[in-house]
Parts: sequence; C-alpha cells; structure tokens
Amino acid sequence: MHQATTAFEPERIALDGADGVPLVVESRGDATMPALVFTHGFGQTRHAWDASAATLARAGWHCLAMDARGHGDSGWRSDGRYDFSQFVDDLVRLARVPADKPILVGASMGGLLGLVAQAEHDAFRALVLVDITPRWEIAGVERILAFMRAHPQGFASVEEASDAIAHYLPHRAQRKSPERLRSLLVIDASGRLRWHWDPRLLDTIAAGSEREQARLLDAARQIRVPTLLVSGERSDVVSDDTIAEFLRCVPHAQHVRVARATHMIAGDENAAFTAAVERFVAPLRNNRIEDRP
Repeated sequence: MHQATTAFEPERIALDGADGVPLVVESRGDATMPALVFTHGFGQTRHAWDASAATLARAGWHCLAMDARGHGDSGWRSDGRYDFSQFVDDLVRLARVPADKPILVGASMGGLLGLVAQAEHDAFRALVLVDITPRWEIAGVERILAFMRAHPQGFASVEEASDAIAHYLPHRAQRKSPERLRSLLVIDASGRLRWHWDPRLLDTIAAGSEREQARLLDAARQIRVPTLLVSGERSDVVSDDTIAEFLRCVPHAQHVRVARATHMIAGDENAAFTAAVERFVAPLRNNRIEDRP
C-alpha cells in the first residue's frame, strides 16, 4: 500500500461559493497525490467521511471533504433561498482545488450533485456514487426527511440527541461518542442543541428534489468516465429497479452491494465500504489529467 509522506491530520481550507457563501473544506494527505473529493448526503456534514478519508489518505490519496452550504461549518444563505444548482456550482469549485481532476465519492445528495457536475461541467475523472440513483424510492427518502423534521425544538443535551439517533438507526450497536456527536450539533440562541444544518433546506432542496429527476436521468446518460455505484444491501432508498435503470443509463458502470448496510453505508460498514472504493480507484491512480487551467 502506497504511503503518503505528510501528516494525516485534517487541514481546514476556506472556499467561497459563487454568491459568496463561505464553504469549509478539510484536506487530508499529501496534496501532490491524486485527489478524491468527498461530498456528503442531505443533512450530513463532512465528518461522515472522516474514517474513510483517513484510511484513503494513508493509502496515498489526497482527500478533500466539504460541508455543503447550509450544512456543518459552511455558511447559510441569509435569505434561506437554496437551489440545487448552487450546490452543483459549489462542488465544481471544490473539484478545481486540486491541480489534477479528482475522483468524486458522493453519498446520496452528494452523488446526485456529482452526476450533474460531471455531465454539465466535466468536473471529475471518475465517479463513486454511494447508495443513490437518479430515481429513488420515495418511501426511503420520506423516512429520512421524517427524522430530519422531528425534534423542531432541538435537544436539551447531547444524550437526548444520541437517543434520537439510536431510535432512527436501531441496527447500530455502537453509539457515536459525545465528542463526535457534538460536531453534528449547534447551540441556538436559546441554548438548545440543533442539528448542524439550516432547517430552511427542508422547504427548498428537499421539497423540490423530485423535480430534478429528469435532469438527473439526462446527466446519467451523459456519463463516460469510470463509475462505481455502491449500494447498501438493506437500503430503502435505492432498489433493484432503480439500480437496473441506472445501469441502463450508464452501461459501463460497476456495481457493488455492501452486505448488512442500509442507506448510511459509510457509517454502517465503513471497512467494507472503504475497501470497495479503494479497489475501484487503485487502477485509476496513474490515469491523471495534469495541469488543468
């Protein structure tokens, strides 16, 4: 296994969206190495990738993970007006940070953004889509949104938030540590703990997601770069039908199903997920596009 030559502790990078919204990026590994860009799902933060990015940085990749606008430590729109194209533009800006075209690893919403960024901007040299297809199972998405809409008054303590996650993800035997959980929460003006994303996203991005499906299917049909779809064996967001449709749109794509994993693959079965990504990207290491303008 190729070892990077620099420290693997994350370094924070500042990046601005086209409209000035500040975006927070974490960089791990040697910046002279081939790059992987990680983009998280709706309502998550860059920390969803911590374990995978650390492992892949040690394997000789430069790993960049960003908090999407309205999520984590990145900025919120002051007017609360978010749309899908803003997120795509932010991802394209991140893809231009490395000297060479990076490979995308995108989960759920992040994978959909990657499809459009590739089809419309040729942003990446390969795609890893994590449990997402251009058309998805509505019941699975509604289950996620129901969890996000719950607890509108926030939580009185980290322990209370931990109980909510345990109820939502009963298959996970181990809970997040209090330190890890605090990174997903923010204290509001009343002293309550809330999830670290702008609740107005539920009225904009979530409410309008189905309207993007035609654009997403068209984007998938335009993909020519190496592509891997990683699905969870127990996912309720993708299904055999949506996977088959995606593979018809992208016939050269590979598909790996991770045993025992739900939609939250990287959190459920991180070792198996990261190994699948590493197997896919390893042959692409030397297939780099140099010195982009």
